[in-house]
Amino acid sequence: MQNRYATLAAWVYELDKPVGRSFGDVEFYLERLQGVTGPVLEPAVGNGRLFVPLLEAGLDVKGFDASDEMLAYCRAACESRSLPVGLSRQTFEGFSYDECFEAILVPLGSIQLITDYKAALGVLQRFHDHLAPGGRLILDLDAIDGFLDAPHSVRTWKAGEDLLTLTADRIETDYVAQTTTTSLRYEYWRAGKPVDSEIDLFALRWWGVAEFELALRAVGFTEVIACGDYQHGRKPQKGDGIITFEARRA
Repeated sequence: MQNRYATLAAWVYELDKPVGRSFGDVEFYLERLQGVTGPVLEPAVGNGRLFVPLLEAGLDVKGFDASDEMLAYCRAACESRSLPVGLSRQTFEGFSYDECFEAILVPLGSIQLITDYKAALGVLQRFHDHLAPGGRLILDLDAIDGFLDAPHSVRTWKAGEDLLTLTADRIETDYVAQTTTTSLRYEYWRAGKPVDSEIDLFALRWWGVAEFELALRAVGFTEVIACGDYQHGRKPQKGDGIITFEARRA
């Protein structure tokens, strides 16, 4: 299974990126959403890392994710804070709402989980069509550098007395399709003995800055701007880890 975010993967995500943890993006998105009074959508909402702070700021936010395991974390985080739980299990390619949104947010490169170019254009078109006139898409891309570094890595997390490990090995880099495929092995250990494990093939697509702007314009977006490392108004430059695009439905 590819890009599954099953039980151990979702647990590791929750340990590594808990609700409210910011990479500079929580503050950035809250600032960019000042003055927004209409509904907001976060596709690939995950465990609610950004979703919950947006709700706490008083925004009317809905979210969806393809992973039941991730949605369970997000739901629990909302319920423990007595926040509205506007969540559903949907995919990028098939999501649908009866209402239109004032803003759609896709942080931390989640759009790059869609590795097929035409499918990605279809999702961008879907975003466009779900925005109200004048509504904005705000979306992050991981810079290309991060795709080509560290072909092997091992990380660990403590969960009480237990231990979770993630071993990542890049098994393919396709420079024509602009994709990488990495084997992710999640392992759960208790008292030094393995309890459970999962293996996932994790595929991502990288984009050039000009290429992605052209893709946004091709599906009808206007007023497309990009900035680097959450510094609004500064154009992306070499060394930036995150490129953020903002585009508007005319």
